[in-house]
Amino acid sequence: MTPADSAQRATPPSAVAAPAPIGLREALRFWLKLGFISFGGPAGQIAIMHQELVERRRWISERRFLHALNYCMVLPGPEAQQLATYIGWLMHRTWGGVLAGGLFVLPSLLILIGLSWIYVAFGNTPLVAGLFYGIKPAVTAIVVQAAHRIGSRALKTRLSWVIAALAFAAIFALDAPFPLIVALAALIGVVGGRYAPDSFKSGGGHGKAADSFGPAIIDDHTPTPTHALFRWSGLARVAVVGSLLWLIPMALLTLRLGRDHALTQMGWFFTKAALLTFGGAYAVLPYVNQGAVGHYHWITPAQMIDGLGLGETTPGPLIMVVAFVGFVGGYVEALFGPDRQFLAGAVAAALATWFTFLPSFVFILAGGPLVETTHDDLKFTAPLTAITAAVVGVILNLALFFAYHVLWPDGFGGRFDVVSALIALGAAVALLRLKAKVTHVIAACAAVSLLVRLAI
Repeated sequence: MTPADSAQRATPPSAVAAPAPIGLREALRFWLKLGFISFGGPAGQIAIMHQELVERRRWISERRFLHALNYCMVLPGPEAQQLATYIGWLMHRTWGGVLAGGLFVLPSLLILIGLSWIYVAFGNTPLVAGLFYGIKPAVTAIVVQAAHRIGSRALKTRLSWVIAALAFAAIFALDAPFPLIVALAALIGVVGGRYAPDSFKSGGGHGKAADSFGPAIIDDHTPTPTHALFRWSGLARVAVVGSLLWLIPMALLTLRLGRDHALTQMGWFFTKAALLTFGGAYAVLPYVNQGAVGHYHWITPAQMIDGLGLGETTPGPLIMVVAFVGFVGGYVEALFGPDRQFLAGAVAAALATWFTFLPSFVFILAGGPLVETTHDDLKFTAPLTAITAAVVGVILNLALFFAYHVLWPDGFGGRFDVVSALIALGAAVALLRLKAKVTHVIAACAAVSLLVRLAI
């Protein structure tokens, strides 16, 4: 905390003047900066936005920030990116939201395209191979941590534990499709919310606004801006424009390349993925894994683990791993011919990102004016509570999937990788006991594995 921040906190909030209104250009500079520094996954990204927008800049009050966040948490999609879109929209209308959400993603897309190219073009060199040898077990520990973190928040009742166990059994033993698991969990939530409401009451989301950092531009009692008031015409306009932004590129891909072309299939697949990301990026990873690895064979299990490692070490939402999946799939399959592999990978990565994030913008711009009507409504939140419980079981299955491919790279009949096991154990201790940052753990594991590989 800087001396200025300390002085501000020492001054009574009532004695602090409200900051001057912020223009769109100044806001865009912040959103672009945020796109390059948004490390640490959703929790880290939300913490950065809270520190910058609530505490330091006072663009929005604590209570309004948390109210927006609770809304984003019950939507499918990356909650941190949606929160940026929501605040940008609240401050500077539709274009403010579009640019805020877009700049949150753009730096990550460009960085991942570059890193993905290095990975597929030079991944077999000793240096790169040695680094990724340590990233794989680190990612396995990260997924275990995600299951623990989400489970500790979501599994508060006996019924939620049952839902998680059933979801794990369905995907592990029966190989049930992730969308089916989500649908059945939602159905349980609809019925349970009506007949057993106590089993589906949330713990209050992200809590109540307890702190005051002085008056904000959008304060607790600031009237809702005119553009944020609900109008049927506004809802229809967002629905039509959003549909066209999906339909036009999808129609062009289908007519130009055919329905069975890889790029067309990616458009359909990542659209479905975008609509199933209840519970954050780790919730949709099993679905992406099932489709990209098991069904379409765009990437291998080992590449999926490496892609998650890259996603953890770059700024932006973790779901940006879809850009890695798209790039590798387009590059390896040489969709534009052997002489234009990079172009094919970059186009596939951009398309994967477009179809994954477009629904998030539509949800915010269409649903923002209705946010007050959905807050703390059990009929709305009970299905999402059940889905989140099911997600815990699905993520646990994903952790086992990664562990199998890391610890037994040649299958159970092959050797057990002791070095990877030790690295994974060390990463798990660092994450779960020492509360180390994900980026620090991945960097340390990569460095250790490189030293080991060079010493062997």
